[in-house]
Amino acid sequence: MFGTVIVALLGSSALFAADRIPALVTNLELQGKITGAGTKRSLSVKLFGIETPYVDSVEVNRAGEFHFRSLAPGDYTVAVVRSGLGEVRRTVVVSAALADSGGVIRAIIPYTASEAAANPSGGVVSVHQLSVPPNAAAKYADAQKRLALRDPQGAVRILEEAVELAPDFSAAWNALGVVAFQTGDDNRAEVLFRRALAADPGAFDPLVNLGGVLIKKNAAAEALPFNQRAVRDRPEDALANAQLGMNYFRLDNFDQAEQYLLAAKRLDPAHFSQPQVFLANIYARRGNRQAAIHELQDVLALRPDGPLSGRIRQNLAELSASRQ
Repeated sequence: MFGTVIVALLGSSALFAADRIPALVTNLELQGKITGAGTKRSLSVKLFGIETPYVDSVEVNRAGEFHFRSLAPGDYTVAVVRSGLGEVRRTVVVSAALADSGGVIRAIIPYTASEAAANPSGGVVSVHQLSVPPNAAAKYADAQKRLALRDPQGAVRILEEAVELAPDFSAAWNALGVVAFQTGDDNRAEVLFRRALAADPGAFDPLVNLGGVLIKKNAAAEALPFNQRAVRDRPEDALANAQLGMNYFRLDNFDQAEQYLLAAKRLDPAHFSQPQVFLANIYARRGNRQAAIHELQDVLALRPDGPLSGRIRQNLAELSASRQ
């Protein structure tokens, strides 16, 4: 699986607008440990880049430990997969400010079978997947290897060959959409996510991805039914809740937005969508400066050198001054 995408945080008209600042390329290492899983022998871990195309996977040792090397700074999704059951996902921030003197970021990923079963995409082979010809499935696997080598152009070429062999290969269409989204081609991403969803109307990833890209394209009303369905299909999925919260935020329905943004924080406290930024907007609009300050402080604790950190510190200073 190639993972999911997220919309840009906020437009320039918002109180705490987000922009993406390219990170300095620095090789960092992620060392993780899975807790609560009992036996670790049937677990594997996948790592998905959020801002740039990247996918890699490793096995878990008997102690539940895993590691990824040579990572660029940014947000990553760690997916802990148990074959035949499902997956547990958490966001990990890879950042020089959070690394030790050796450039290592350490993360603990809590795992429960109930959460994995509620998110079956990583561990369960669907009937649709079983219908994919072996040669197309092999190309899909090869494309993942290309992304692990940071070769998105090569991955796209191979994925295009896969969908030529299997025009209804939903996961391959979705993967093409993810790369298009991550490289800034939102129009192409929308087309590809729609194609993936048409090929497999029950697929979750292209559903939530389509909802995300439509929000980014300022089509919040059109996005709403997709994001509502994503939460109905996966009520315990952090991304689905975050995007529905953002969707309601864009539609000025702040009470509904707060409900789903808080759910996203509960499900994945460091989620890459940074629901705290939207919650801070909501609380500031309501005049609850202390609550807004709390949310922004949470963002800084999670991402002290993130692309929003300078602006958030300025917002915090302004909010603190306005209380005096």
